[in-house]
Amino acid sequence: MDAGVKISDLQEAGIERYEIRLATNFTARRNFLPEHVKGRKPKYGALIRPLPREHKGKTLEAITPDEIYIWLENGRELRAEIWRDLVLNKTEPSEKSKTFDVYAIYDPDFDKPWLLAISLKLKPESVRAIYKDRWPVEQIPLSAKQMVGAHRQFVHNFESIQRLPELALLAGSVLTFLAATIPAIPTGFWDRKPKRTPGRLRRTLFGKPFPKDAILSGQLREKKSVTAHLPKGHLARQLGNYPKTAF
Repeated sequence: MDAGVKISDLQEAGIERYEIRLATNFTARRNFLPEHVKGRKPKYGALIRPLPREHKGKTLEAITPDEIYIWLENGRELRAEIWRDLVLNKTEPSEKSKTFDVYAIYDPDFDKPWLLAISLKLKPESVRAIYKDRWPVEQIPLSAKQMVGAHRQFVHNFESIQRLPELALLAGSVLTFLAATIPAIPTGFWDRKPKRTPGRLRRTLFGKPFPKDAILSGQLREKKSVTAHLPKGHLARQLGNYPKTAF
């Protein structure tokens, strides 16, 4: 999962196997109490800050990792700094606490490291590969929502709530497949090196009329709505916020 989801959300949902990208200012704690020197006994484990950050004009240094792992991939040297068996900041140390490992993976192709948390014990190569596999998974929902326009559709009937995402994903799959198999279509004269993307194909299809020679089912037809009485252009924007009785 991406950084928009929190580890606490996953734990509350009972998800035991996960990998999630963390914010650069993420902090966690050890799952054991630090040594008591004087004063009040500590309630939480020692604070772990994987990456340094600025706070009130001061630099808060990163905590030394438990392990450092270096490997080669496609001629590039990658480094992973690992902190083991951590818990959330407000979690008291316990044998029953839900722990996770944090990986800071440094790649020369990126300016900032990837900060990942995972609940499994895996090699750094596998941790990085799992997160990379998240990107192609989002291709079809991206094509279905942003390219087809399903993100602007709202339904309330129970059957429609189930059917709309199914049809959107089907349309996104078809759009992605066609864009990848037919020749690249430029957006305009300025698009000198077009790529086979669903967005370019959608813009091309958007300017085409609805097919008249295709044999369609009686349930699938072009809706001929009457729009002559509605305001057009700039006038529609001006009157868009007024109640319908104003028309």
